[in-house]
Amino acid sequence: MLDAGGLFVVGTERHESRRIDNQLRGRSGRQGDPGRSKFYLCLEDDLLRIFGPDTLFAKMMNNNLEDGEAIGSRWLSKAIETAQKKVEARNYDIRKQVVEYDDVMNDQRKVIYEQREDIMDADDLDDVIIDMRAETVNMLVADACPPETYPEQWDKDGLQNRVREVLNLELPILEWCAEEGIDPDALDTRILAAAEAALAEKCAQIEPDDWNQVVKSILLQSLDHHWKEHLATLDALRQVIHLRAYAQKTPINEYKREAFGLFERMLVAIRENVTQVLSYIQLTFEQPELPKMPDFITTHIDPLTGEDDSADIDGGDLGLVTTRLPPLQMVQPDMVDELGEDPADWEGQVSRNAPCPCGSGQKYKHCHGAL
Repeated sequence: MLDAGGLFVVGTERHESRRIDNQLRGRSGRQGDPGRSKFYLCLEDDLLRIFGPDTLFAKMMNNNLEDGEAIGSRWLSKAIETAQKKVEARNYDIRKQVVEYDDVMNDQRKVIYEQREDIMDADDLDDVIIDMRAETVNMLVADACPPETYPEQWDKDGLQNRVREVLNLELPILEWCAEEGIDPDALDTRILAAAEAALAEKCAQIEPDDWNQVVKSILLQSLDHHWKEHLATLDALRQVIHLRAYAQKTPINEYKREAFGLFERMLVAIRENVTQVLSYIQLTFEQPELPKMPDFITTHIDPLTGEDDSADIDGGDLGLVTTRLPPLQMVQPDMVDELGEDPADWEGQVSRNAPCPCGSGQKYKHCHGAL
């Protein structure tokens, strides 16, 4: 091959990346070996048609070129290299945006995974539940009783319905709101005290270790469920966020802002869901029933008379009707005559796994053939 001049690489087009072209050229002269490379292009290639200079084709057509005529010039090679640089810059921007979008999701993933690990490693989750319940009650009161408003402007019926729905409590919200000098903080304190009393009553019914396992299971299930929904929402948001560019807004900045708001709403939903489940849960622990012994209802045939004498057999202290299994073979006179009446003569004539000729229902090795 060296005598023929080395490797000759022929390229049918120029790639979007200059790195690929340089790799092909490098194959023709590796480690100082002789070789050549040559690339052939068409004016209809995507690289020239989409990313080439606007005046490139006009200049080529004005020269009245014939079909199949080759064009070679430094100016054309420079135009191709410029088009490749544009493609590389575009691909770099795409990869950079992908990383920026992934960083937003990765930051939220770290927070969720840290919380999940803390829940799994915690021996006592009462503090977590207390904080979630307090924040949930505070949110319910804040939604119904906005700050700097009068009691006449509060949504009393809405607050009572939300307390019934989330905390499973029937509280005199309307009477409390009618009291003179009532404020949102007082409502918050009363509702939270009632919720804590109801939950403490449930905790007293079971062991602390069992209660901790129940709370841990509820927390993990709620966290995983809302996190999966949040990931699906972020994926859908990412598909349409580029439309914000028509409003002269940067899509990545809008994505970060929207993702942060969705993350905050997810945390609120988790706190409310856990509080609601613990408010409605009813725990009962029952001892498992002992398995019942099966009743052995079989028959026993007397080998001499051939009659069923199972009624004469006592079931013992268990009160069960326990009898022997049906005999595998009853006494047959012709078989006894053939083998002989003396069981000592049966040895060697009867298989050890065959029924005993005496008709006991057992195998020969467990009956007269026992060692």
